[in-house]
Order: sequence, then structure tokens, then C-alpha cells
Amino acid sequence: MKLFVNDEEKHIEKDALLLLDLLLESGVENPDTVVVQLNGEFVEKNSYQKTYVKENDKVDFLYFVGGGIYERFNY
Repeated sequence: MKLFVNDEEKHIEKDALLLLDLLLESGVENPDTVVVQLNGEFVEKNSYQKTYVKENDKVDFLYFVGGGIYERFNY
């Protein structure tokens, strides 16, 4: 099966693959901190284990990183 994961073509040797399995096979270290889009639509986390990806699907793993303010202190 051919998929596009984060805009890169990926070939999977399976006919059916759960979204959760794709996360794990793709080496996502913290799947709980990733938001997934499947063909442009956000997928709820509780659906990862029951949503299948299929041929030519586009999957994006989105990582949200907190930011802050950097201040330089001169003492």
C-alpha cells in the first residue's frame, strides 16, 4: 500500500493498517502528544485504534511544542 506520511511517500507491505499502528511503525516516540490529520481532516485520539488508512491516503503527524519567552539577564 502506498501512503503519504508528512508529504513523504511510504510503502507498507500490508493491505490494512490502523492509524495507531502507523504511528508506532513510523517511530513516533510519544504518540499521545501527536495530533493526526488524515486526508486533511483531524482524527480524534480515541479513534486512532479504530481508523484504518488505505491506499494513497495522506497522513500528517502534527507536533505541538510549547514556547516561552527568552530573556537574557546580565548580572
